[in-house]
Amino acid sequence: MQFGKDTALRLLIVDDSVEAAEAIVSGLRNSGIAVRPSRPENESELASLIASQTPDLVLAAREATLVPITKVMQAVDASGKDLPVLMLLDTVDDSRLLEMVTLGARGILLRRSVEHVNVRVRQEWADLEARRSQRRLEAQIRETERRCDALIDSSREPIAYIHEGMHIRANPAYLEIFGFESFEDIEGMSLLDLIAPSKVEGFKQLLKQISKGEAPPRHETEARALDGSGFPAVMEFTTATYEGEHCLQVILRRQEVDPELAREVEELRQRDQVTGLFNRATFLRSLEDTVADAAQSTSHHGLLLVEPDHFNRLLQDIGLDAADALVSAMGDRLRGALGAEHVAARFGEHQFAVLVPNADHRRVTGLAEKLRAAFADHVLETPDRSLSTTVSIGGVLIGEKIASITAVLGKASQCLQSASGVGGNRTEIFDPGAADRAEEERVEAWVQRIREALDADRFVMEYQPLIAMHGEPMEMYEAYLRLQGEHGELVPPLAFLQIAEEHGLLWEIDRWVVGKAISVIGERSSAGRPTTVLVKITQASLQDNTLAQFIQERLAKHGADGNLLVLQLPESKVFTHLRAAQEFQAQVAQYGVRVGLEQFGVGLNSFQLLTHFNAALLKIDRSFMEDLGGNADHQARLREIAEKARELGKTTIAEFVQDAASMSALFGAGIDYAQGNFLAPPSPQMDYEF
Repeated sequence: MQFGKDTALRLLIVDDSVEAAEAIVSGLRNSGIAVRPSRPENESELASLIASQTPDLVLAAREATLVPITKVMQAVDASGKDLPVLMLLDTVDDSRLLEMVTLGARGILLRRSVEHVNVRVRQEWADLEARRSQRRLEAQIRETERRCDALIDSSREPIAYIHEGMHIRANPAYLEIFGFESFEDIEGMSLLDLIAPSKVEGFKQLLKQISKGEAPPRHETEARALDGSGFPAVMEFTTATYEGEHCLQVILRRQEVDPELAREVEELRQRDQVTGLFNRATFLRSLEDTVADAAQSTSHHGLLLVEPDHFNRLLQDIGLDAADALVSAMGDRLRGALGAEHVAARFGEHQFAVLVPNADHRRVTGLAEKLRAAFADHVLETPDRSLSTTVSIGGVLIGEKIASITAVLGKASQCLQSASGVGGNRTEIFDPGAADRAEEERVEAWVQRIREALDADRFVMEYQPLIAMHGEPMEMYEAYLRLQGEHGELVPPLAFLQIAEEHGLLWEIDRWVVGKAISVIGERSSAGRPTTVLVKITQASLQDNTLAQFIQERLAKHGADGNLLVLQLPESKVFTHLRAAQEFQAQVAQYGVRVGLEQFGVGLNSFQLLTHFNAALLKIDRSFMEDLGGNADHQARLREIAEKARELGKTTIAEFVQDAASMSALFGAGIDYAQGNFLAPPSPQMDYEF
């Protein structure tokens, strides 16, 4: 399961102390978990929160008196929801463990150990998501089985299910081809009874192979109808389940044409018409067999995904009408670099897949590098022109540790995206037995790329306007950081900020961002268009004693007004670094620079923080914008935030506006500014008409 800003943990904390509860929330956020907390102060509020918000986890203090833990357990039991409860303790002994089990709590949390709280919350949340996923999958399986049942009945292809050699299900097309009127006529009949006598012995051997899991997926035979007449047929076998029983699905096709022609038709059905390689459906069947083999034995295989770098740019150069010629040329180059033992396919519009049987990490890596060089070192010839192109290759070593189609394709795609994102013309292979090594190499490449971007000034800014909801419009933009690749592609910060933080590079990135914003403010002011610019900085800048001096120097150099620069810090980071944030704000305030809070409103008592930190702007957390037009709770919370902010003289901003209904709700709530792609997406230019 992925933890982060994209997945918020809905946490219900039952504790008499607001400060203690907020400390838990801050610890979880600092560990990388986005938390949406709530804290009831009485039993009725607890019941209301459980009923209306559907929390993911409940953390209940053993010594709480406002809502005793026995009442918490009663409320959770009464809700009938899968709602895990973890008991907060200062110390633990045998009696406390026995009490936890008796009450029905799923575990304990040692309040004073931040690491223990983080680990146990992650484990319990992951378990909860696994149970939810299982329930969803069970429902989907039931629905899928129902749909498949209907599809089988309506299919024009003859389909039957065989258990221990006997028919347990057959669709109307299957009954029709053999001359039966109803399923009762064939139920329990042996499949051998529908095979011509001359083919029975061979078919018995086939059934023995099937029982051992060695049967070929396709078998040519002669079938016999109810009236005794025979006809050539092709049977395709697939393992399946029917009403919980393991069985065999049989698809039968009448073979009325010449066998040689039939084989040619079958070959065409398996091939991509542009490249002559296998098509996606055929390749997936081979991949399924390979993954099944890896799961049942100790054999290892490899999967490679190959994709041209900057494909859209290539199409712009050669024209859309030449796209098939380009893909065909790539298919030819791929085929020429592979051996006969490899299975290659056109897997997507411009993506290719290669299956490497019985291969270890060294062999798969060697083949990937060979394919990369086959494109990088040679010119690609199309009928009309010659092209120089490179490819990115992502791969995975298939073994017992990763023996599922979803996991194999997911890891291969992830490696492909990573290789492409670091600049292309690279290979990246995931080896479950050497994941740490692969991760270290990936991180090292990103660190090098970030350092090069700082040295070569390859970071860029995009700007999104903030639209005034009330009063006179003024020019205000938020600046977003992007990393410019070697070929002009833009990489969003989520791809590299975590790595930058782990390697102590955030303060340098913050300094670049602030310096760029000040230069833009100076340029706009010189052109007679004073513009307020908002930029995000990280907690790393709170430890940078020289940033305030840097800001003063840049303001003087560019002749910029400090009042037009707004630095934004996340609410949770200010809470956990309050003293440093206060000192930083006091330093930059000397030059007119303002400091605002982003991700505001998700703390247990966000406005209490404002009694200690004088934020100029409050940017409301984007989670409140989800389905804002139809969510009465979010609308009420926004009205509350806007009203309190007006009383304190604070400006409010709502980001991530998605539709007109959200704009109407924001206007009614009294929010000062709105921004989002619905109004205007980020752009390299500040050209919005205010």
